[in-house]
Amino acid sequence: MSSNNSSSKVVTVDEQAFEQAGDKPVDEGRFPVVDETPEFEATVEQETQAKVDANHPDGIANTSGSRIHGATLAQEERIRAREEELERISAQAELGQQDGRAWRTRQKVEEMRRDERTDTQADPRAKLGRETLAEVNQYAQRLADDVDSSYTRAVIAKRIASRVLEGAELADAVLDTKDEMLNEAGTIVPIGRLEEIDRSEVSVEGRIIELWEPACPSQQQVGLIEDDSGRTKFTIWTASRQTKVSEGDLVRFRAAAKNWYNGRCSIALTRWSEIRFPERSRWWE
Repeated sequence: MSSNNSSSKVVTVDEQAFEQAGDKPVDEGRFPVVDETPEFEATVEQETQAKVDANHPDGIANTSGSRIHGATLAQEERIRAREEELERISAQAELGQQDGRAWRTRQKVEEMRRDERTDTQADPRAKLGRETLAEVNQYAQRLADDVDSSYTRAVIAKRIASRVLEGAELADAVLDTKDEMLNEAGTIVPIGRLEEIDRSEVSVEGRIIELWEPACPSQQQVGLIEDDSGRTKFTIWTASRQTKVSEGDLVRFRAAAKNWYNGRCSIALTRWSEIRFPERSRWWE
């Protein structure tokens, strides 16, 4: 009996394989099919790099207002703030260009208006008689030759003509125009008229007739300069670092400061002044 029971429990190898396979696919011999496809898994370095790429702001796409995938709240706030800052800068740049165009337009309009006013202003010389105009032109030429200024002969003639039309005598108009030219900054003025010039800085031209020993180290040179109208004392300060002059030199002092001592006018050359030597040849000539 025991043999019968044992034989009833005996199963074949095929049956055992079928039972173990269950619902798995089997081949023609009723054996389960084994999937031999290899499984790929990321290395530790690849997983680490993937996390870095996912959290980097430059690698995160704009999701149009929704939460940014892979970013923390702090990172997301920084990204949003940067985007808003870029938009603000772009808007300011565009507005600045518009303001620039508006400014250039206003400048152009003002320039056109100035040109229109200039064109509409009549030349005062046109209102003078022929003889008076001839005299005005002669005096204008003399002033242009005598006074070293930025005024041209035509400008001088217009200034004289304007004064004549306002009722001044021709001689007075010429003298007033000359005074105007002498008081213009940069004009070479006669040394004898320095006291009359209403400016703190003057330009003169004359010859160095005498040099003295400086009284203190702060003085580079001290002496006298003279032209046809008079002479005056000059001081060249050491701090000005000016070129030294010599007795007999013809010099032109520009932007020399006027000084007063014991009721007499003198000039001093500072670092803002300039010394020129009209008789010296230029090195490139």
